[in-house]
Amino acid sequence: MKQKIFIKTFGCQMNEYDSNRIYDSVKKIGYEKTENYEEANCYLLNTCHIRDKAKEKVYHEIGRVKKIFRSKKKPLVIIAGCVAQAENQEMLKREPYIDLVIGPQAYHKINDTILNYKEKKKKLEETEFDAISKFKYFNKIKNESGKISSFLTIQEGCDKFCHFCVVPYTRGPEYSRPFKQILDEVKYLADTGTQEIILLGQNVNAYNNEKYRLSNLILEIEKFSEIKRIRYTTSHPKDMSDDLIEVYKNSKKLMPLVHLPVQSGSNKVLDLMNRKHTISDYYKIFDQLKEINPSIQFSSDFIIGYPGEEDEDFKATFELIKKIKFINSYSFIFSPRPGTVAADLNLIDKKISMERLEKIQSQLYDNQMHMNKSLEHKTINVLVENLTEDKTGVFGRSEYMTSVIFDGKKEDIGKIVPVKINKSNRSTLFGEKDFNSNQKVA
Repeated sequence: MKQKIFIKTFGCQMNEYDSNRIYDSVKKIGYEKTENYEEANCYLLNTCHIRDKAKEKVYHEIGRVKKIFRSKKKPLVIIAGCVAQAENQEMLKREPYIDLVIGPQAYHKINDTILNYKEKKKKLEETEFDAISKFKYFNKIKNESGKISSFLTIQEGCDKFCHFCVVPYTRGPEYSRPFKQILDEVKYLADTGTQEIILLGQNVNAYNNEKYRLSNLILEIEKFSEIKRIRYTTSHPKDMSDDLIEVYKNSKKLMPLVHLPVQSGSNKVLDLMNRKHTISDYYKIFDQLKEINPSIQFSSDFIIGYPGEEDEDFKATFELIKKIKFINSYSFIFSPRPGTVAADLNLIDKKISMERLEKIQSQLYDNQMHMNKSLEHKTINVLVENLTEDKTGVFGRSEYMTSVIFDGKKEDIGKIVPVKINKSNRSTLFGEKDFNSNQKVA
């Protein structure tokens, strides 16, 4: 009888990619995926350490599993991801229900770790930083998780050491996968139906393997006729190099949405965060890209209520958001991460932080509403990903990653379709297939 694994993923797209690759690995030792807790022989929680109370979420989830299996045989319980890296031995001591703890750079050892546990019943943590061995291992295992739009990790770790960020401590130093290794995975994904590649990295535009940079990689992927769209995330302003900016002139497949986290509109706060860029640096990038293509839009991340943020700093952030007109952005109140420089700083009043966050989110929502409203009665290109839940239409995404629902058919899945937008809300565009459009779609 096949063993079944339930994988729950928190956090970023990289965690989603990692979870899929973990499954590609454990299939080799007899596991198949299940969406049902109760039939699982193995429960794996892939964790994220970016937000507040990440560790407590793990223990809460373990509590749920305990209840489900109270009268059943206990599953093998594995904690993976960044919380696993940060807490490792502490987790095994605090919660005896956990069997194995595996950090994000040790996933290539997961099969051996599981088999060893089954043989010896010895609790274990694997948390060494070994990105080279990890990617060598996974390069030999086909990425079976490819979809119409597929994630592809090209870079891991970060050397920036922003004072609020735990990534350098949980993912390790910057490491760029070999150029050919990435292209091999692109080819396999293209051959198995992927139309859109989303290149991933904690600091994706720092990609640098021998003589190859992110710009070279994008232009090489461009040559795959099956791939219709290319995106990348998450980038850092300091690594937004001239050659990468130049790609927006030469690439026909790189999408016109730039996700470039700024975190704050105040130079003072940026300095306190150790961000290593200024607002003028950010505006320079914005101006350069807008000059190349005025239709390019920006999305970003904002930390509100960082220690030392005063009213004038908050106003600077608010003004930046109004000027740039960010869409599809994320904002959240600062939460201290253990082990970071900012962990022990004095927090500003929670009420003040909440008030500021509400104002920021309101403006970001307005930006998104305005953007979506501007597309009404226009025809846009939509990459169709699936049927809607009720099977009456199809779901896809615009060039700006906005969800689009329209009256398409099953045979539209995997195609880029011209869609006339009739109405919108903040998160979704609604329309109908435009049969009269002569718009070039790919």
